[in-house]
Amino acid sequence: MISNKTLRSVCIIVTALIITGCVSNALYHPMRTIRHTPDHAGLEYEEVFLETQDGVTISAWWVPANSPRATVLFCHGNAGNISGRLDTLIIFNRLGFNTCIFDYRGYGKSKGSPSEEGTYLDAGAVYDYLRGKKDIPAEQIIIWGRSLGGAIAARTAAYNPAGSLIIESTFISLETLVHDHYSWVPGFVLSGYAYETAKYLEGISIPVLVVHSRDDEMIPFYHGRKLYGSIKAPKDFAEIKGSHNRGFIDSMEMYTASINDFINQYHRRTGVALR
Repeated sequence: MISNKTLRSVCIIVTALIITGCVSNALYHPMRTIRHTPDHAGLEYEEVFLETQDGVTISAWWVPANSPRATVLFCHGNAGNISGRLDTLIIFNRLGFNTCIFDYRGYGKSKGSPSEEGTYLDAGAVYDYLRGKKDIPAEQIIIWGRSLGGAIAARTAAYNPAGSLIIESTFISLETLVHDHYSWVPGFVLSGYAYETAKYLEGISIPVLVVHSRDDEMIPFYHGRKLYGSIKAPKDFAEIKGSHNRGFIDSMEMYTASINDFINQYHRRTGVALR
């Protein structure tokens, strides 16, 4: 999740940090401490450690569902770590999805330091784990991202076959988002940190669901609409209500109904329709 603190940091501190090559310190807000595990939510899970293509070890949780209808590769938002996403794991489990949620390098128990390319490699390692170790067919994988994770999910789906893609509360690009809030920040400040979600969506051929709240105070609603417009593949748009960080919770009934409709339409070959 992108916090107000993140936006202030990007727009005020990053100009000074770029001189010393420390832009990532302003962009990412990881938490190392794991405060909760799926056990606290009554969910069965397996902790796994995966190695990325560049040799970094990242931490992930495999959370299986009873009679799974699909498997979610979930890319979380910017702040915190996977231990702050139990509400999401509960929702996915109730919807009948296996879930593999992971921490980007520098977050939680994952080694290394975050970077844009690093987050893409981290997601790629999880995808390889699902296809290899778990032997899950590509068409049964939903690549799913929220906020910053939406950009990472879109990029992952652009380079790997999957059944569908879901992006929530996601920006067109990092530069566009920063410009929305602080137009005086020069574009060169974010050099090397593009997260161009719309660009990745243009080349995707699998079905895509875009979820966004008109009340989102951090990533304006028009970002979701423009992302939707950039998609040439089969697509749906779910408008929810509520803030950036709580919209999916505050709009629970609407949120889960939209996901059910989307999955039932595009994942029928993986099992019985969700109820």
